[in-house]
Amino acid sequence: MLFPRLPRLSRVASLLVLTAVLLGWTAPAHAAGDRLVDDYRSVYGTPGVAAAVIDGSSVETIVRGRDGDGEAVTSRTRFRIASMSKSMTAAAVMLLVDRGRLSLDDPVVKVLPGFRMADPRFTRITVRQVLSHTSGLSNSTDSEYVFPPARDAREIVAGLAGKTLAADPGTRWEYHNTNYSIAARIVELLSGTSFDAFLRAELFTPLGMTATSSTPGCSDRAEGLPSGYEVVLGVAVAAPEMPGMCFGNGGVVSTLDDMVRWLRFNQGTFGTGLLSAGSLAELHTGRPKAGGYALGWRSRPVTAGGPPSLVGHGGTLATWTGDMVFSPGTGVAALVLTNSGGDPGLLSANLLAERLGAPATPMSNPLTVVNAVLLGLTVGMTALLVTAAVRARRWAARRRAARRPRLVPRLLPLAVVTVLGALLPALVWGPFDIQYWIVTVWLLPLLAIFSLVCCVLGAVAFGRRLRCLRRMAKESA
Repeated sequence: MLFPRLPRLSRVASLLVLTAVLLGWTAPAHAAGDRLVDDYRSVYGTPGVAAAVIDGSSVETIVRGRDGDGEAVTSRTRFRIASMSKSMTAAAVMLLVDRGRLSLDDPVVKVLPGFRMADPRFTRITVRQVLSHTSGLSNSTDSEYVFPPARDAREIVAGLAGKTLAADPGTRWEYHNTNYSIAARIVELLSGTSFDAFLRAELFTPLGMTATSSTPGCSDRAEGLPSGYEVVLGVAVAAPEMPGMCFGNGGVVSTLDDMVRWLRFNQGTFGTGLLSAGSLAELHTGRPKAGGYALGWRSRPVTAGGPPSLVGHGGTLATWTGDMVFSPGTGVAALVLTNSGGDPGLLSANLLAERLGAPATPMSNPLTVVNAVLLGLTVGMTALLVTAAVRARRWAARRRAARRPRLVPRLLPLAVVTVLGALLPALVWGPFDIQYWIVTVWLLPLLAIFSLVCCVLGAVAFGRRLRCLRRMAKESA
């Protein structure tokens, strides 16, 4: 008898536990993982988190908080996984490579005849360079923040006809989402089906990822997907996702359960017949690996400053963030899905470090200070500009009575505040573009409010001072 001294119920419970361990059933998270997730939520104010730590055949899950519908987060709650989708797009291309439909070193124009650019160097861009972000495409010559965004991959590719490259193909690494929209269009053209249908039929269904799908746009409706959240100074508000082009580069919607399957597939312990071992390794470590980036995956250190011994990829949208990372050869991996902004890569790294016996990186949210400063500036600027508007007549009377009115120097500060308020959101992100106002509303709402206060109240105060001066001039005439 295996447990001769135990009561019958205890023996049954022990047998169940032993069976679960032997079969690799999902186990509850231990205290360290719980603490790390709770600390993360406290630092970033994240409404909902679904996390998992994989260690060989064991999978520990940690779920916390609520979704955008107010329901408790579970391992089956749907999340947008944002740029983690790139790993799936790269795998889709690699499936076609395994089937002999193309080579990674084929020029894109060979497999995508409709691909054109206003730059003769575009003919040298290869499929590998698209997947490794070394194509020469750049946000400086091809802005990804266009409103309204393109509706599908065909439109995205067609929109490149008038664009140029920022560098010779293969000479510089720059993360650019359009690369993966091109890759998704290649999949569509060679498979003769829609990108989402190909992913479902060739990747998700064989891996049992039945709750996973993709959408062309970042804000497109997906069945069973609640809204994400905007979190400012600890206050979480359910909000729609910012409109954007997510085709092939960030449009996948999934669950923790399904993403665990995806990670285990990439670890080589699940779905082993789907891709050849060489192709799977190529995705994680393939040349040229500029910027540490392979093909839909990126090398990372366990802790800051350490050697790049991990493979992972993060994902960031305005109201969704996530991260996945694994340690090749150890069987250890971590996965984090959240329904708000933040730094999930820090949490996944800490979960993995804890399991590998490495020190955790302290967590802090720099946006807490940024938003507190913006709130203070907004309150202060509102008070100043409202006071300037209310006292405009008194100000005009003093200027009329002064021997040297000096109107231009007195009005210039209000003009500067007004103009800067209009330009600030665009200037924060780079060269001026009015579309960056939309980006700011989603990513830094307090900056948008501060800019709006400066622009609107500055213009009101400036206009009232001018009107009061003119009125007094007429009255004295």
